[in-house]
Amino acid sequence: MIRVSGPWFKDVHGRTLLLRGVNLSGSAKTPVGMPTHVREGFFEHRDVSFVGRPLSLEEADEHFARLRAWGFTFLRFLVTWEAIEHTGPGIYDETYLDYLTAIVEKAGAHGLSLFIDPHQDVWSRFTGGDGAPGWTLEAVGFDITKLQETGAALVHALHGDPFPRMIWPTNYGKFATATMWTLFFGGNDFAPQTEIAGEPVQDYLQRHYIEAIKQVAQRLKDFPHVVGYDTLNEPSSGFIGCRDLHTRVGVANWGESPTVFQGMALGAGFPQEVEFLALKLTGIKKTGVRILNPKGHSVWLEDVAPLWQVNGVWGVDADCNPVVLRPDHFARVGEREVDFYRDYFRPFANRYAQGIRAIDPDALIFVEGAPNEHDLRWTETDAQNVVHAGHWYDGVTLATKRYLPGFTVDIGTMKPVVGRGAVRRVFARQLADLKQVSEQALGGVPTLIGEVGIPFDLQNAEAYRTGDFSVQVQALNRSLQALEDNLLSYTLWNYTADNTNARGDQWNGEDLSLFSRDQQQGTGDLNDGGRALEAALRPHPQAIAGEPLHQSFDLSRGVFTFTFRHDSEVTAPTVIYVPNFQFPEGYGVEVSDGHYRVDRETQQLLYRHTLARAEHTVTLWDIRKGTLAEQTRWETRQRWFVGLTVAAVVGISGLVLRRVLGKRR
Repeated sequence: MIRVSGPWFKDVHGRTLLLRGVNLSGSAKTPVGMPTHVREGFFEHRDVSFVGRPLSLEEADEHFARLRAWGFTFLRFLVTWEAIEHTGPGIYDETYLDYLTAIVEKAGAHGLSLFIDPHQDVWSRFTGGDGAPGWTLEAVGFDITKLQETGAALVHALHGDPFPRMIWPTNYGKFATATMWTLFFGGNDFAPQTEIAGEPVQDYLQRHYIEAIKQVAQRLKDFPHVVGYDTLNEPSSGFIGCRDLHTRVGVANWGESPTVFQGMALGAGFPQEVEFLALKLTGIKKTGVRILNPKGHSVWLEDVAPLWQVNGVWGVDADCNPVVLRPDHFARVGEREVDFYRDYFRPFANRYAQGIRAIDPDALIFVEGAPNEHDLRWTETDAQNVVHAGHWYDGVTLATKRYLPGFTVDIGTMKPVVGRGAVRRVFARQLADLKQVSEQALGGVPTLIGEVGIPFDLQNAEAYRTGDFSVQVQALNRSLQALEDNLLSYTLWNYTADNTNARGDQWNGEDLSLFSRDQQQGTGDLNDGGRALEAALRPHPQAIAGEPLHQSFDLSRGVFTFTFRHDSEVTAPTVIYVPNFQFPEGYGVEVSDGHYRVDRETQQLLYRHTLARAEHTVTLWDIRKGTLAEQTRWETRQRWFVGLTVAAVVGISGLVLRRVLGKRR
């Protein structure tokens, strides 16, 4: 049983837990047999099945055993609204819910705890992502077969291959996705004329979403290893907060990039000349313009009037041209300037928490904002027992699928950062900022980084041809170091049982799975099929008899150091996971005090401190690389050599420069 106490997770013995786990899984976003590149049957959205997502019951024991052997004890377990309620409003897929109950029970039998993540990306599969059922779009009047040709969405199945890498987030700024999120969170304020079956659209959509997740909670409420529920993966504000309809919204804009108003006009059948933007390493650059929807198709079902025209946002002038009537419609309600998190996300999250806790009163509620946004706020009147589950990625590596060891872009300033040390410091600071939201804006709650990971098809997927994953090891190690620098719990994105080298995680060309059948060599051991395990399988404290103060793992030296301050009321030992994979011939141990026991079978070191001192340190090292003293001397020599080399280069450069300048004089 996992509980929260201040900024930490705790176990039944009062020990602090630093949770390590994975997201299960990337392909859980799609129905069985319907990866995103498949067009056949795409629009038959009511007749699908998610039974077997994320794992088939027949293979579950193998995968759960592998995850435990890899030291993972916690899962962010993906479900989608579509999986539960795809047939129609209020019609739940009981077969899927039976399967879900069985697979979650198996996870518990393997000693895995988990929380349920109702996952979405850009609203639904029909708007380029996953999450909501297709009927939600139809309920507000969209003809889902016309979304792509009217510029309202960019969809893999309709676009075809090759699908531009990481282009799917641009759907957050496109008409269909932004409209659905605006209606879901703020329909009462921004679309008061829009109702579904006589119910305001916001109330209708939120009610169905919450009732769908409550079906899951009802099935899982008696499983103690199910610790809670995420509110919603990466919520989007849609148009909410947009001050001018002639601008764009969304977290990313490239490719064909209409403004908010252009999206509305395109959906109503008015062709538009829109900017075409390209994603470059140095940022987004305009490369031209294109005419969208040249045939003047309407995105709306027959006899359905354009929704935002009905709600008075835009109209048609005497020459039958579309014109903006309320440019700041989504920025103000009466005299009040709107704030998405304060006015719309928080009320939804509280409504959601109330619904879940009506079934499972002890459930933790995991909350998160959109990536790179730090505007979440929580008060004592909001739902308690919450966890901040924000996401963080090495953005340059994710977007470009290239690993640049001494380069990144600071997402706060959008300025380049050069040098390995500087990159590590920037990553650590970015994660510290997320942790600060937990401490200052959410009332001192625990932080779990719900998503973090790397693409494994880096450098044009060269590793799949050569078998050399050393670049992936370096990239993943860099991200995990930043997490350890901040003593953060995390769930890696992701573990996909049906990942392939050709199609990755089966979703929009992404390939971030720690495992693939295509990497299996037939050895039969649980490590077979793992990717970049040298970085992923690292020593870490699982249960701490006090408060963690510092941890680090030097992958190149094989040295792990951990320091904590003990809690005198905790009598259970500190448990450190030490992977046999990382230390195949064993490891040395040095402790500041007390005594320890090594258990190679469970891959754990159990440490009992004394009370003679307040702080305690455990150091481990790979015995293949010499004693700790020898490694320390080697590191000192390396630092001395690097310093001497840098000084020599600087000196020689200065001498050359002086001579050049002297000659010019």
